[in-house]
Amino acid sequence: MKKLLVAIVGFACAYTLTVNAAETPDKPKLTDEQKAVRKEMVAKYDANKDGKLDKEERAKMSKEDKDKWESAGLGHKKEEKKDDKK
Repeated sequence: MKKLLVAIVGFACAYTLTVNAAETPDKPKLTDEQKAVRKEMVAKYDANKDGKLDKEERAKMSKEDKDKWESAGLGHKKEEKKDDKK
C-alpha cells in the first residue's frame, strides 16, 4: 500500500512539473538594434568575459551607455517587474 501511495505522489509531482514547464513563457526575441547595442555593451563592459553583464559590470556603465541600454529596451527595472506580476 505504501509503495502505491509513493508511486501516486511521484506521478502527481512529475505531472505538476510538466504542466508548469509548459506554461513558462518564452524569452522575447531581441531586435537587430537590441542585439547590436547588447553586443557593443558586452564588448565594452564585460570584465570577466563570460558574455553577460552582471550587476557589478552594469553598475560601471557610463550614464550615456546606461541611457542607450535602457532606450534599447534591454534594462530590467524593478518597478516594471512588480507591475507585471499584478
